[in-house]
Amino acid sequence: MDDHAPCGRRLTAPNVMTAASAEIFPPRQIDPNIVEAGRRLFAREARFVAGAIQASALPRDNLPEIAFAGRSNVGKSSLLNALTGRRALARTSNTPGRTRQINFFDLDARLILVDLPGYGYAEAPKIEIKRWTDLLRRYLLIRATLRRVCLLIDSRHGIKDADYPLMLMLDEAGVSYQVVLTKTDKLGPSELALIAERTRVQMASHAAAHPEIHLTSALEHQGIAALRAMLASFAVFPALPSIVTAPVRSR
Repeated sequence: MDDHAPCGRRLTAPNVMTAASAEIFPPRQIDPNIVEAGRRLFAREARFVAGAIQASALPRDNLPEIAFAGRSNVGKSSLLNALTGRRALARTSNTPGRTRQINFFDLDARLILVDLPGYGYAEAPKIEIKRWTDLLRRYLLIRATLRRVCLLIDSRHGIKDADYPLMLMLDEAGVSYQVVLTKTDKLGPSELALIAERTRVQMASHAAAHPEIHLTSALEHQGIAALRAMLASFAVFPALPSIVTAPVRSR
């Protein structure tokens, strides 16, 4: 995929992650101008625009979309709130499986953030799980403006069996997706480096997976700037007005 980063970069030592590189794995420096563009974009107004429990209720797709997916209780709502600087843009709950529809948030008419239903909640009724799965599959297949799916993985547990059906679905649909490790404040540098490397190896065989992994903590606001910068690259920015100069008359 055109927007993939080069592969093959490694940490200089497996248990060392510097402050400059701790937001992305494999580590790399980020252009400060791109970071600032991300900060400015996510400082703009973000508002809820629609919630869909069936494909026919999906809103019109006229802006680039970034979707956020992950197991129930992975920290999806907390991450969305941290990205947008809002306390309750997306509702957080201690009850797994609360998000039972696809929620759409408009970021200043430049980018749509999509909160997908959490999966892997064993106590959810089977009929509900089937409905969520069918809705998700339909969304992934028909959404022309979907640019990237952020697949959230709890850094304490890594990729689990419940994540593979969605990864396979994304591979088959040809939808680019990127792993975002959450709750990284719960791990030390050595543990985080090991889980990041293990995740990178696991993702290498998935055709639609982006090779970079984002490392985040909504609680400590770690990795938010780098993730904003990446997401801003998909946003629509207004074109600068052209300057028309009147021709100079010869005397």
